[in-house]
Amino acid sequence: MSELQRSFAKAKLAGLPFEPPLPPEQDEDKEEDDEFDDFGDWKPSPDPAQDDDSSSASSASSTGTIIPSLSKNLFARPKFSTGRRTPDPLPWNDYFTRELYLRLSRPTENVVYHAYISPPTAKGPLLVTHHGAGSSGLSFALFALEVRRVLPNAGVLSLDARGHGETVIEQLDSQSNNTDLDLSLETLSQDLLDVIYMTQKQMAWLELPGLVLIGHSLGGAVVTHVAVSGKLGDAVLGYAVLDVVEGSAMDALQSMQSYLSTRPKTFPSITSGIEWHTRSRTIRNSTSARISVPSLLRPDPSKASHQWTWRTDLAATQPYWEGWFAGLSRKFLDAKGGKLLLLAGTDRLDKELMIGQMQGKYQLQVFPESGHFVHEDQAEKTANIVADFYRRNDRSALVLPPKMGETSKPEASV
Repeated sequence: MSELQRSFAKAKLAGLPFEPPLPPEQDEDKEEDDEFDDFGDWKPSPDPAQDDDSSSASSASSTGTIIPSLSKNLFARPKFSTGRRTPDPLPWNDYFTRELYLRLSRPTENVVYHAYISPPTAKGPLLVTHHGAGSSGLSFALFALEVRRVLPNAGVLSLDARGHGETVIEQLDSQSNNTDLDLSLETLSQDLLDVIYMTQKQMAWLELPGLVLIGHSLGGAVVTHVAVSGKLGDAVLGYAVLDVVEGSAMDALQSMQSYLSTRPKTFPSITSGIEWHTRSRTIRNSTSARISVPSLLRPDPSKASHQWTWRTDLAATQPYWEGWFAGLSRKFLDAKGGKLLLLAGTDRLDKELMIGQMQGKYQLQVFPESGHFVHEDQAEKTANIVADFYRRNDRSALVLPPKMGETSKPEASV
């Protein structure tokens, strides 16, 4: 190699970033076990900021794969070259205009519904979102921000279901236990209706704006049940169900308890809870996880070491699981209004929905690069799909021809 070639090569290499060699394959089972202590509590990695591989495109599987940490960080890039930060929580008011506390008294209970809202403007639609089991209204926070970029006049109302987030239920029956919540599909559907009408009163709307109901997982079953009931009348323009169909949901229930047993029972901090969700691929968008995960956790009263535990005991909801999803496919196809089904994989379609799709009864969209939380993993894409769905079903955009006999007569010439 000539001196000129050497000089040229050195100059090119000097401009390249330092890349350490790739690590050899690790024993994944051992590394995964190392992340939990003997009591099932989550132990965060020494430097969570160096292992924040939460992009949706990094895995096409929707089942969630634990990404093992590297032993002793031998092959980790230097901190100064990554520019990554710890997954600190993000505030809700960066994504919604205000929060609502809606009080309702019933003979057997007092309820304070909690919801987040960005009101619609200029006769825009109201997108009403319902999260899945164990989640919260902030699951749709990043989606709410993205959808208002493409639909500036749209509003978003996202509630915390009973037993989730900051919604509070006080049982008045002396025989009942405040920890035993009624999470039946009928009750959750009535809650959604109450929240919509109480929001109308709180916001002083003379009439409901055009509604697009959007539900993820359990929330999909709730919005479908409300849509097929017809109790919102012509206000419903359409409804969207995110990553849940009857067939695959009923099959998944068989292994749900096994899945729940693999989750950590507690976390030492909110930040470590966020880290677990991203590293386990439960939520593949780190920004959305930083918004939504804090609302899933609460201080653990049984431990004096300031641990955090799950706000919702999913295992205790087992008596309601089958009731949530039984008959979902038929109701989805039968309800009035536009229909959108957004899935993380076509393998989730059951026979009834496959036939309905071939008959053109609903719009189907698949995000194979997403996990189960499609609206969090792919917030921008989900927002664009929902915006297009609304435009196709927006009745206010229709210009109907005048009825026969109502056409204006030409003026007589003088």
